Amino acid sequence: MTSPAATSVTRRRQRSTRLTVAVTLLVVAAVLVAGAILAHAVLPLVGAGILAVVLGAAATRITQTELQDARREANRDRAAQARAYVALTEERIAENRAHEAHLAEQAEQERTSSAKTVAELESALTAAHQRAAEALKSRASETQRATEALARVAELERDLEVARAQFEAATVALKQAQDEAQEQAAWRRAQTA
Repeated sequence: MTSPAATSVTRRRQRSTRLTVAVTLLVVAAVLVAGAILAHAVLPLVGAGILAVVLGAAATRITQTELQDARREANRDRAAQARAYVALTEERIAENRAHEAHLAEQAEQERTSSAKTVAELESALTAAHQRAAEALKSRASETQRATEALARVAELERDLEVARAQFEAATVALKQAQDEAQEQAAWRRAQTA
């Protein structure tokens, strides 16, 4: 494909040449008609008029051809530009689709990661609930044992108090028995003496 600059320059030269030829033909026709008028002869005036009409028609045809060529070239340029826009649009659509696919993949990875994290957190929460339940059960068991131990301590303290009371009573009884034994021994000594 030729470069746009070369095509543009070439086209301008052709258009300029064609238009110059058309203008030259009109000027020649005008000069011939003016010359015929100055000559004051009817036959050269009629010939100049006919020649002016023919040259005017030729100039019009050249101008029309130039206009048609310019329109065709403009249409070709617009078609090429439209094709370029279509290619650019297709490229952008492909880029957008690739970007959408990338974003969808990232979103799916995020969903997967989030689901995995939620599952791990749910598992950890379930384990924590189980440990808490076991701790409460253990605490209840320990509380019950402590209550039983306190009850046993209270019972033992009562038994200890009873044993102390019995010990004191036995000590008092023993003291009385010793006192009585001493009194009897003293009385027997006194009687044997």
